[in-house]
Amino acid sequence: MHDGSKPVTDAPTPPPEPFVSPWEAPDELGALFDNNRVWAQRMRRSDARFFDRLVSQQSPRYLWIGCSDSRVPANEIVGLAPGEVFVHRNVANQVLAADLNCQAVIAYAIENLHVRHIMVVGHYGCGGVRAALAGPTDGLVGHWLQQVELFRHVHARRLNAIADPEEMADRMCELNVIEQVSQLSRLPSVITAWDRGQPLTLHGLIYGLHDGLLRNLGTSLDRRPETLNWRKAALRALWARPPANR
Repeated sequence: MHDGSKPVTDAPTPPPEPFVSPWEAPDELGALFDNNRVWAQRMRRSDARFFDRLVSQQSPRYLWIGCSDSRVPANEIVGLAPGEVFVHRNVANQVLAADLNCQAVIAYAIENLHVRHIMVVGHYGCGGVRAALAGPTDGLVGHWLQQVELFRHVHARRLNAIADPEEMADRMCELNVIEQVSQLSRLPSVITAWDRGQPLTLHGLIYGLHDGLLRNLGTSLDRRPETLNWRKAALRALWARPPANR
């Protein structure tokens, strides 16, 4: 029955979004695709079979567990080409038993790639470590950083004795690396490799954004340790010297 009101009509259908081929670069990414083409051409000029070898095999000797920070590019820092270092990155270079991504990377690196070295690589000026020092953080980032915050409380007495906040942050970055190597040494995939005699060495390293240099924190392990004694010795040696970038 018509009541004199205007008929109800559907809202106009908006025009469809323009189709972008997956092979075409959006304007914002144009420079990246240009850089990629230049890089690929340069690699072919320097080594005509470079990409053929990458396709045929992956046999890195190293696993790098580092921070997601964009200023710390693993391959470039150590001068290795693609295919020569297996890489896992997350905020504050953590090794968490509950992180299935990290655990799968480590297991694959050991069991399938047979890497000989696993390097936990922190860096001075780490935003994740600084956030953990500042106190609890909300949201997913805060949840992710709970372990680093725990390490901050474990070492609170010594850290609180450092008057310079920058030196305290540097020291916390170093402590985090040692604690993560300790976590790494207790993983079943690592222990199993040592028990079957597979060559595998764990390392704790830290990178200086200010000078581009890696430092060895003296925490290398190549066999199943008595973890508690090893950790105490590594921490004692760390506190006996100033932060490595000082």
